[in-house]
Amino acid sequence: MGLGKQAKILTPAQEKQVLFYLETTRNPLRNKLIFLLTMKAGLRAKEVANLTWGMILDASGNLAECISLENKASKGLSGGKIPLNEDLKMALLEYFEITQKPIDSNERVIKTERSKATSAQVIVNLLCSIYKCAGLQGSSSHSGRRSFITRLAKKITNAGGSIRDVQLLARHSSLQMTQRYIEHDAEAIKKVIQMI
Repeated sequence: MGLGKQAKILTPAQEKQVLFYLETTRNPLRNKLIFLLTMKAGLRAKEVANLTWGMILDASGNLAECISLENKASKGLSGGKIPLNEDLKMALLEYFEITQKPIDSNERVIKTERSKATSAQVIVNLLCSIYKCAGLQGSSSHSGRRSFITRLAKKITNAGGSIRDVQLLARHSSLQMTQRYIEHDAEAIKKVIQMI
């Protein structure tokens, strides 16, 4: 994605706006999970579509502490481990409870009413429709991922980490690519100047 055409970042208020709207949809739990996989784990549409239960369950069949995203489900060789955010974990647990058991580890997490799998394009279209119906004009399927990366960058030092940790969680091969995703903050720039 070129620098002039990046996905819009969602504010916390806009995130709540989307979550509120999702409660009114035909498949609220599934749609909430799709949204949270982008916002709280930074997954791309392709990764949401290709996510299997084997990538989020442990050997005992319980929800793991992180998503173990395999390369075959990701872009290029950008698989990796993503710790589960608490909101995402709760949505996964709720979704797991309503699915039929036992679950084959190769079974896709996100399904449609007519199919046991979905495509990246379906996820892209669904997210664009969700944002539009929630009143967020101009947001795209990549808005969740870009919001995730920007929020990580703003908070990583509070957790004792660095921009390299953000790169690891974003699963980018270069730090330069991660930096392109991060939205600048004019207010933070003003504040930091006064701190030096």
